[in-house]
Amino acid sequence: MAIQRMDNVAIVVEDLDAAIAFFAELGMELEGRMEIEGAFADLAVGLDGIKSEIAMMRIPDAPGRLELTKYNAPQAIAASPPVPNTIGLHRVMFAVDDIDDTIARLRPHGAELLGPEVAQYENSYRLCYLRGPAGIIVALAEEIG
Repeated sequence: MAIQRMDNVAIVVEDLDAAIAFFAELGMELEGRMEIEGAFADLAVGLDGIKSEIAMMRIPDAPGRLELTKYNAPQAIAASPPVPNTIGLHRVMFAVDDIDDTIARLRPHGAELLGPEVAQYENSYRLCYLRGPAGIIVALAEEIG
C-alpha cells in the first residue's frame, strides 16, 4: 500500500472572500466553492452540527491545492497567530518568479513580512516569511542561482 498524493492543505479563515483574494493575487486559481454540512461532515471532522463553506484554490498547471474553510457552525476558535517556532503546522511555502513583486502585490491584502527584509541564501535563493490570511505563515522563495 502506498500514498497516492497529498491532496490539499486546509486553512480555517474568518473572511473567506479576503482569503480567496489573497491567494488569487499570489497566483492561485479558485477551483470551486461550496457549502459543507450534514452527518458525513460531522463524522469526518469529529464535530457536531458543522456548517461551513470551503473554497478550493489550485496552482495553475502544477500540483498543489489549498482548501480555505470558513466555519459558520460551530463557530471557529480564534487563537494567537502562530510564530515560526509554534508546534504544529509551520508554514505553507510557494516558489515564485519575483519575490519583490509578489510581496508588493500581497501587501494590500494584509501581508506583512515577519523579518525586516527578504533574506538571501548564498547565490541560490531569496526567501521570506510573511503573515497571510487568518495569521498563517506563508513563505516565499525565489530561485536566483
